[in-house]
Amino acid sequence: MSPGDEHGARGDDGGYGGTGQTRTRLPDSAGDPYGGARRGGRSSSRSLVTVVGVVVLLIAAIAFANRGGDDSGSGDTGGDKADTSPTAPSGERPVTTKAGGIPSGFAHNEQGAQSAAANYTVVLGSDGMFNTAKRHEIVRTIADPSALDQLQSGFDADYSAEFLGKLGLNEDGGAPAGSTFVNRTLPVGTKTTTASADAVTVEVWCNSLFGLTGETSTNPVTNGWFTVTVKLNWIGDDWKVLETSQKTGPTPVNGDSPVSESDKIGKAVEEFGGFTYAR
Repeated sequence: MSPGDEHGARGDDGGYGGTGQTRTRLPDSAGDPYGGARRGGRSSSRSLVTVVGVVVLLIAAIAFANRGGDDSGSGDTGGDKADTSPTAPSGERPVTTKAGGIPSGFAHNEQGAQSAAANYTVVLGSDGMFNTAKRHEIVRTIADPSALDQLQSGFDADYSAEFLGKLGLNEDGGAPAGSTFVNRTLPVGTKTTTASADAVTVEVWCNSLFGLTGETSTNPVTNGWFTVTVKLNWIGDDWKVLETSQKTGPTPVNGDSPVSESDKIGKAVEEFGGFTYAR
């Protein structure tokens, strides 16, 4: 993954399709849709009873639809439940170990590879990559040994002194006095594109925060959307990165939330920690 000027970029295909709304037409009663001449109180009572009956049936239907699939009184002997939504968390084995502060020990299966790709994308999209020593430690920890030199040289080229200067950072990747450097990658979801027993390619759809806080900052914190492709090999007892690449989007439409003050963004980034992602 080569962050460079990809941070904060917007795609050209961020629009939406149809609204997904469906209109339902209720059937007209025979003759006059208003029921003809107005009737006496008995008719009104009968209509009230009918309405109440419909409401009761509707509530019962909703309760039945929302009932859990493990009802022991159910006549369904198949025991199968609906498949998990592709947008819902489905991690079964969140890791409990770390190497160099980075989650490690992922399962040797497709879900484990997706979890590894998500967590490696987070650390590769962190502020630690802007410091040479920290960057080298990160890459050594997660790289396939056969690709270490190539990955290391590629990232060193991406995070050149010239690039840091354009962002307003010091040579060690730190922020100038009175500012906070923000670079946080937030995976939204993952999917496998190719897989074998010991080699998996995963795409990680991400949101990000990137920029400098402070009243004098010329690079204010913005958010962006991009997809990182991570090729992984099973090495020893964990998934390791062979190659990464990045493309812009998919990008949703911006919401109407008001923009927060710069100091509030900096404080939030310092106070709110990140997560270990499990698929």
